[in-house]
Amino acid sequence: MDGITPQYRVNELTPDPRVSFDPKVAGDYVKYAHRLAARGLVNSSVGGMVIRVPHADYEQGICYAKPQGVSLEEVEVEDLVITDIPHGRILAGERATTVGHQMNREILRLRADVNCVIHLHHDETIAFLAAGYEEFRSFSLTYGFLMQKPAHYLPASINVEEDVAPIKTFIQDTNCIIMRRHGFTVLGRTLSEAYHRTCVLVSEVKRNIIVETLCALNGKTPEYISDEDLAKMGSHGDKVMYPELIKRQG
Repeated sequence: MDGITPQYRVNELTPDPRVSFDPKVAGDYVKYAHRLAARGLVNSSVGGMVIRVPHADYEQGICYAKPQGVSLEEVEVEDLVITDIPHGRILAGERATTVGHQMNREILRLRADVNCVIHLHHDETIAFLAAGYEEFRSFSLTYGFLMQKPAHYLPASINVEEDVAPIKTFIQDTNCIIMRRHGFTVLGRTLSEAYHRTCVLVSEVKRNIIVETLCALNGKTPEYISDEDLAKMGSHGDKVMYPELIKRQG
């Protein structure tokens, strides 16, 4: 990261007795992983998710992740590992993380407001962009309020799972990375927010396919929500979607 020689190796086993599994966090990880699978979103049995939790001895917190060789649809509490964020060393558990964990950790490192990252190889997203569309458009009144920032599109030639360097150039301005020929990565301040942003994203992709198909048949023009209106919706997202959060902060 940023050319700094790491003090530890990725997946180096460095058990820390100060780090232990929180049953609530581990249980929520498995619950939401299975919810994603139940929605049919864990395509090709791959994908990943991390949850960051604060820890007194780790400035950037620690993160829960699944190891290599375990799908989100099959993961159980006993499979999980805990890593630090700067280096990816294993603080609790024994199994190595996936290559995608590098991307997730880099996002957490660069975005202190983000505490959950969900990465999926979503069939409809890959197919829609492979059909010649440059991006998907919004048709709903929920997407802008919930996503709050425009999606960032990466060409198929850039794989930020293997090379995280480009992430710092765009991550502050988005809560969703669309990865051509690959899938997408969604960010959230909480696990629940990342999950619901994922759900609204896949719904919007589905709407794009339906609208474009129907318009091709009936000769009409799709009625998109403008980028200006999406920006306005995003700026009022918390007020609309999380009014209780605004009250607590006020």
